Amino acid sequence: MTTPNGITIRKSPFSVKETIDRLQTFLEDRRVTVYVRINQQQELLNVGRKILPLEFLLFGNPNAGGQVMAENPVAALDLPLKVIAWQDEQQAVYIAYNDASFIKSRYGLSAYVSAPLDLEYIITKILS
Repeated sequence: MTTPNGITIRKSPFSVKETIDRLQTFLEDRRVTVYVRINQQQELLNVGRKILPLEFLLFGNPNAGGQVMAENPVAALDLPLKVIAWQDEQQAVYIAYNDASFIKSRYGLSAYVSAPLDLEYIITKILS
């Protein structure tokens, strides 16, 4: 598996569902808005296609995201934040998200405004 530029991929010790459950609970406990959770495996089954487990979570903090968009409206293309978790053919589970430094650089954001885009702490907490 190749890692695209600007993406962080980490292995999860949990199933896809449990990985996203843990992330969702962590975010909701901190009053982060969870906009949508999509079970892509189920969505594809609905149209007769099969894939291994893959779930997607879209979330954000309107105040923090608003500051990002005020600094550079085009940054809205990467907001709200997104995380995916999936299982590969060897039953290993991975979680992926946009690297905050990549988003900061991509849109020329200040360190102050881009700080809330860093998901490393959150992902480390939910994977432990």
